[in-house]
Amino acid sequence: MLSRRVLLAAARSPQARRVVVGAPGGKAVVARFVAGEERADAVAAVDRLIARGLHVSLDHLGEDPEDDEHAAAITAEYVGLLAALDEAGLARRAEVSVKLSALGAGLGRSGDALAADRLRTVCAAAAAAGTTVTVDMEGHARTDATLATALALRADFPDLGVVLQAYLRRTEADCRELLGAGSRVRLVKGAYDEPEALAFKERVTVDRAYVRCLRLLMEGQGYPMIATHDPRLIEIAGRFAVRTGRPQESYEFQMLYGIREDEQRRLAAAGETVRVYVPYGTDWYAYFMRRLAERPANLAFFARALVGR
Repeated sequence: MLSRRVLLAAARSPQARRVVVGAPGGKAVVARFVAGEERADAVAAVDRLIARGLHVSLDHLGEDPEDDEHAAAITAEYVGLLAALDEAGLARRAEVSVKLSALGAGLGRSGDALAADRLRTVCAAAAAAGTTVTVDMEGHARTDATLATALALRADFPDLGVVLQAYLRRTEADCRELLGAGSRVRLVKGAYDEPEALAFKERVTVDRAYVRCLRLLMEGQGYPMIATHDPRLIEIAGRFAVRTGRPQESYEFQMLYGIREDEQRRLAAAGETVRVYVPYGTDWYAYFMRRLAERPANLAFFARALVGR
């Protein structure tokens, strides 16, 4: 079985990308985790999920735009997507997730400022459609800039959400800074290959960090977004909700598209808010490899598809 580190390295490898993208069954298996390559595919997936009583967070894949023109095109895609959701009557239950790097944050000295301006454009489009935006977190080198940008924009868009990665050693302190009323925090375990000095590596230490952060968020005044497929962590979140007297509408569970669909439906049937993270777009390779790294058991499924099963 390939290690998590190898899979994360493959996510950055152009050679590995050519093998996966060119494999006979590659795109077929990716369809399990990615809604499609076009906006219409994403809107259709949202329609299906909402019909099942679920909510959605849409991510247009594209973390490393080649130039500023590409980053501007990604911004325009988000604006067009939000308009399409509004027109279809789906926007109230479907927000968008945005990486600042996709908006050009890594492109030159002015990249961060340009990305912040473009995020403002996306937030305005979301507000016009009656929905929200969550800023996705990336590697540790971008954590401070991402949090600073989100904090600055919350002055005008108070429902702007942000993602925190529990495996980073700094995250417990970051949670303490985001406990106020109106704060929306998606708590994930983390999917990047970070140095041990900055991140917990063992599963048990990551899980413990997640629980510590989750307890803080559930005891705070904000809106926790509990992003996990782990049955034990879902159970612990439920216990925290009871202990803190939180009504079901004051937090939500989040899961990835194509993962534990039975559990998504079970939680929704029990009255919980469940939001499915739905990626789409042509730049699906890096996202897909990180999903394999999170759950290497998916490799057998993927390997069979690669040989055209």
